[in-house]
Amino acid sequence: MTKKQKKTLWRILTSAAFFAAALLGPWSGWLRLAVFLVPYIVIGYDVLWKAVRNISHGQVFDENFLMSLATVGAFFIGEYAEAVAVMLFYQVGELFQSYAVGRSRRSIAALMDIRPDYANLERDGQLCQVDPEEVEVGQTIVIRSGERIPLDGVILTGSSSLDTAALTGESVPRDVAPGDAVISGCINGGGLLRVQVTRSYGQSTVARILDLVENASGKKARAEHFITRFARYYTPAVVIAAAALALVPPLLLGGGWSSWLRRALIFLVISCPCALVISVPLSFFGGIGGASRQGILVKGGNYLEALAKTKVLVFDKTGTLTQGTFQVTEVRPASGVDGDHLLELAALAEGGSNHPIAQSLQAAWKGKDTRDRVTEFEEIPGMGVRAVVDGATVWAGNSRLMEKAGASMEASAANQGGTVIHLAVGSDYQGSILISDSLKPDAVETIRLLKARGIRTVMLTGDSLEAGQAAAQRLGMDEVHTRLLPEDKVHIVERLLAEKPSGSTLAFVGDGVNDAPVLSRADVGIAMGGLGSDAAIEAADVVLMDDQPHKIVDAMDISRRTLKIVRQNVIFALGVKALVLLMGAWGAANLWEAVFADVGVSVIAILNASRALHTGKNSAGGER
Repeated sequence: MTKKQKKTLWRILTSAAFFAAALLGPWSGWLRLAVFLVPYIVIGYDVLWKAVRNISHGQVFDENFLMSLATVGAFFIGEYAEAVAVMLFYQVGELFQSYAVGRSRRSIAALMDIRPDYANLERDGQLCQVDPEEVEVGQTIVIRSGERIPLDGVILTGSSSLDTAALTGESVPRDVAPGDAVISGCINGGGLLRVQVTRSYGQSTVARILDLVENASGKKARAEHFITRFARYYTPAVVIAAAALALVPPLLLGGGWSSWLRRALIFLVISCPCALVISVPLSFFGGIGGASRQGILVKGGNYLEALAKTKVLVFDKTGTLTQGTFQVTEVRPASGVDGDHLLELAALAEGGSNHPIAQSLQAAWKGKDTRDRVTEFEEIPGMGVRAVVDGATVWAGNSRLMEKAGASMEASAANQGGTVIHLAVGSDYQGSILISDSLKPDAVETIRLLKARGIRTVMLTGDSLEAGQAAAQRLGMDEVHTRLLPEDKVHIVERLLAEKPSGSTLAFVGDGVNDAPVLSRADVGIAMGGLGSDAAIEAADVVLMDDQPHKIVDAMDISRRTLKIVRQNVIFALGVKALVLLMGAWGAANLWEAVFADVGVSVIAILNASRALHTGKNSAGGER
């Protein structure tokens, strides 16, 4: 409990003691007014002051004004006990709300408690603890067993297993060895690591994630904006209605001023919109926090709300639904061409590319790095590469690249379910190499779960028609588009956006690097495997901090559950208030029912909103 909350609790207890004395004593006349004013001032002075201050600043219609007007009015009509009780229970409700909100914030802060306290900087063979912000790129830091990695870098010496749970939500440690990249925020499970820093603290993974989470609450969902606008018009409307209730019936019916004024005061107490104003933002805040616990970073409540309305989910293939680890499975030389020579040509031509396919060709060739044999290199997006090897122009890529080179492919070059790299020297076709990529273990189940939730699944890939269709069939996709250039993916997404059901959204899932234009164009951009990826964190609206497809299902379930809680709170709060408002207007409710309709409804709504923080089980059925 914070210092402010303790002070409020002390005021509540003190006021309650004075209130009990006022109720039990044989007070009458002005003395009775004085003894009830004591607990009222003790518990309500801050509400009265805020109402006066806000009025002086032009902010008249808020809950402080409503409570002040209702309780001061109750004193004027002689309802001293009710006036004190309303203010007392209102403060009890405010204390509970403050505690609930603070507890949720602390829970989220604990989930994202990845900020490093220090870095062990190596200087002249000695270690000294410094602020991570003081460490420069290229310097060496040491991480002992159990310590949190303070900065992104590459391991120089040592091997260990890293606890990435704070970032990914996964309990399985990640083994690392010399040469592996490590990111800030993970915990060194065992072994001494010497790491060369590759990014300053301000650009590190932990700093970027913390900035993302801290700013997430600034991007409000439509439901939050609706509640803000609703409260802006709702509060003055109920004040005018209360004034009409106090004045119109006595003027028309004659007399009964005290009775109608009492009804108007009850009407004011009931009408406080704090249950909605607090519980709806708290629901989204809890949903974002619950998602972060599972390694799902949502950049704002607006994206969480949009994710819940997704009806079309578009996937990139490589690295999203597949492992992204390619292997050469077959070499198909043309007539008169040696297979080893074909593989050598492909490896040399692709040597200037960092694409996984190029890396698989290098691994399969296992030849000596003789890049001096390559004098020119050009990467042609969506097609392949052109390189000058030993003075000859070599084309390596898909069938469209062969058309561009003027090379005629042989009939035996048909695809058999993988990625095919065709090669030509000049316009002479040399043969093809089949490279296969396996599906991720949970990809098929992920698509099944998404389709069970009524979501249309579409796959976009630059692969050949055969490779794309083979993968889509194994996955059970609804639709597949192949042989796509980056701009083709944008055009298809724009068409799907035009075709989607009214009121729904389209989400695109990609790796956050090659698919930045599509991530930005979709209603919701989801980056897979965003652990440490700058492009993922920048381009996407939702970042999955590992590369497991089932996290997409988890993210959608969390978003839908959060929106369901928001709807429950809105319907419950408005329903109870509408009922008790009618009862108050007809004289069937007193100030005690009014207190429940305000404080009681707020407390129940906040308890319900707090459920959004607890995400329960994941799609695989295990505890998370």
